[in-house]
Amino acid sequence: MTGTPIGPGGPPGIVGDTAGSAGVGAGGLDTDFSRSRRSRLLRSPRGAVVTSTVSTLAVLGAIVAAFLLAPGSRAVRATYFNAHDMWRAFIGDPHEGFYSIGKGIVVNIEMFTIGEVVILVLALVIALIRQSKSPVLFPLRMIAVAYVDFFRGVPLILVILAIGFGLPALYLPFISSQSAFVYGVLSLVLAYSAYVSEVYRAGLNSVPLSQVASARSLGLRPRTAMRYVVLPQAVRTIVPPLLNDFISLQKDTALVAVLGAVIEANRAAEIYSSTVFNYSGYTVAAVLFLVITIPLARFTDHLIARDRARRLAGAA
Repeated sequence: MTGTPIGPGGPPGIVGDTAGSAGVGAGGLDTDFSRSRRSRLLRSPRGAVVTSTVSTLAVLGAIVAAFLLAPGSRAVRATYFNAHDMWRAFIGDPHEGFYSIGKGIVVNIEMFTIGEVVILVLALVIALIRQSKSPVLFPLRMIAVAYVDFFRGVPLILVILAIGFGLPALYLPFISSQSAFVYGVLSLVLAYSAYVSEVYRAGLNSVPLSQVASARSLGLRPRTAMRYVVLPQAVRTIVPPLLNDFISLQKDTALVAVLGAVIEANRAAEIYSSTVFNYSGYTVAAVLFLVITIPLARFTDHLIARDRARRLAGAA
């Protein structure tokens, strides 16, 4: 009993234990407060931006470092990312035997623009034929089904080869005397109309039957109801997937290069690489395609987000 300290008003050792517990409790509160503060900072808009920026820079830095430190990095940079060759490939020099990739991408844009307009019209006609219920149109429905199944199942490059080299070999008046540009656009139209017609059909089928029934109850004929009631709602629904298809169409215009006579961006890059034995021209072509397709992709995302917000607002 003599050597045990007794705190005032308490059993032996209570003073020391209380002080230790208070210290531990204070440290734990400080730790919990710091964690809570860091958590609130990370969840705040500013903290989210900082965190995403740091993580993005870290990932990109790791990718660049892995590329630069690779054993063959120097050779790859000289072959694919040579600034001098990239500029020469972009402006071209017919006197040295290669064409401008910058002018070639204009040919790609022309094929894409013409093909897009024709595809929108032809695909809509195919979709309406497949949606029709008239017995008179039964043969056309069977042809439309066969058309869609065929061109969705055959690879696009085979369609381009068949059209580009097959039609001239038939020696038909007018048809067999067209340029390779026309055959390339025709191949793209035939293939993509099959895909886009299914997008149209999905949009038409997404319109509730009650809308059609309401239009018929007002005395509208089936054709009038399709034009003024069903089609406007369907088109608003299918715009995002249509834009996705047209992004793919823009890229697939490069496949027309297999015909040889169309000097578009991919073909110009191929000629440059075979002339100077450097592949930097392909990098230039890839960058030009990205300049075109990335804005379209972001615009598509914007339309999808806006349509989703509109639907959620309507549901609320």
